[in-house]
Amino acid sequence: MRAYFQFHSKLDSFRLFSVEHLLTIGIIFVLCILLYVKRDELKENGKRRIFRFSLAFLLVVSDVSEHLWLVAENAWSIRRDLPLHLSDIVVILAIVMLLTGSYKLFQFMYFAALGSSIQAILTPNLGKFSFPHFQYIEFFVSHGGVVLACLFMVVAFNYRPTIPSLWVTILIVNLYAACVFFLNKLLGTNYLYIMKKPRTASLLDYLGPWPWYLLSLELVMIVSFYILYSPFWIKGKNR
Repeated sequence: MRAYFQFHSKLDSFRLFSVEHLLTIGIIFVLCILLYVKRDELKENGKRRIFRFSLAFLLVVSDVSEHLWLVAENAWSIRRDLPLHLSDIVVILAIVMLLTGSYKLFQFMYFAALGSSIQAILTPNLGKFSFPHFQYIEFFVSHGGVVLACLFMVVAFNYRPTIPSLWVTILIVNLYAACVFFLNKLLGTNYLYIMKKPRTASLLDYLGPWPWYLLSLELVMIVSFYILYSPFWIKGKNR
C-alpha cells in the first residue's frame, strides 16, 4: 500500500492512452452522459443542492489532500506546487462556482475550465504516477470533477455561454499568463509552461519551439473555445 503513496514512486511511468488512461477517460465521459440523462432530476431544488455541494466537497477534499500528501512526503515545493497552472486554479474556482451558483463565474469557467481540464485529462503530466497511485487518482478526480461541475451548471441551472464571454475569457487568460510570466521570472519556475515545454508528452510537442509555441497555443485556445461553444450555436441555429 505504501508504494501507492510514495512521492518517489517505483511504479511504472504513466503511459499516454494506455488501457488505464483510456478507461479513466471513459469513466469521466460516462459520468458526463449521465448528467445529461438525469438533467430533469438535477433541476429539482433538493437534488440540485445535494449534487452541487457534494461535488464541491469532493473537489475540496481532493485538492487539500494533494497538498497534505506532498507536505507529508516532504515534497511540496513553491517551484512546482502553487496552484498557478490554469488547470489547477480552475479547481478552486469550480468550488466557488458550485457553492455560489455564480453565472458570471460560469461564463469564464465554461471556456477556461473545460478547455484546460479536458486538455489535462487527455495529456496529463503525471510522470511516474501511474494507476493506482494516489496522485493518479487525485489528478483525475479533480480535473474530471471540474468538467462535471461546468456541465452541471448547464444542465441543472440552464446556464449558457456567450460569444462575448468567450472573448472576455481569452483576455483574462492572457492577462493572467502575463502575470504568471513575471512570477516565473522571479521564482525561476515554469507555471503555465510559459518558459519551456513540459518533459512529458503534451499538446505543446506539436506547436513548435519556444517561444513560437506560445503563439500556436493562443490559436489553439481560440479554436478550442469556439468548439466548446459550437453545441450552443448549432442548437440556436436549429431553433
